Amino acid sequence: MGATASDYTWFSDRLPGLAEAYCLTLVKGLTPAGLLDRLGARYQCRVTGAEALLDPAHQAWEEHESDRMFVAVTAIGEWVLVVEPNGYLGTLDKAIIPLSKGTRLVSHFRNVNAVDHFFWLDDGDLRLHFEPLFPTSRDGSDPDGLVEVMRQVGFDLSEDDDASYELHTEAAFALAEHLTGVRLTPELLETATYICGTAPAPGG
Repeated sequence: MGATASDYTWFSDRLPGLAEAYCLTLVKGLTPAGLLDRLGARYQCRVTGAEALLDPAHQAWEEHESDRMFVAVTAIGEWVLVVEPNGYLGTLDKAIIPLSKGTRLVSHFRNVNAVDHFFWLDDGDLRLHFEPLFPTSRDGSDPDGLVEVMRQVGFDLSEDDDASYELHTEAAFALAEHLTGVRLTPELLETATYICGTAPAPGG
């Protein structure tokens, strides 16, 4: 059986700072340096451990405000993971559409107000977008293609008043794993070395 939301209940316990507000993006077939080049990012530092990204991300926000956005990247097999503490570059069409050209991109985001988004793109085509908190409202070129998988990973797709809103963030992790084959673990995120930089905000 594939991943489910219960496989990712560790996220808020093991990485509470990141879990409070994050954007995670997986892109296939690029190197970390190649991905930063696509984003036009400036190198800033190398950091080990996802929670250690919080301070440089905060410092970048203080320095650049919304003109440039902090990104931290690391290779996981043939994929590159982009971690944005309190960031949202992985939700912007002007960033993720060109970033997905010739490959697959999957991202999910949540902020401190529980606003959340999930994106799946193949070669510039937005296949699926929805808010994990409201998974019955979907758009994209294939909004219903993963309905059964969404149920299996833990999304409640019933449209009645008794719909469950539990573990929707964790279900987003499991759906991303289904689309990428990448299993994120606390050990992986806590021991990875990230190349960090700041990328220009599209339109900024």
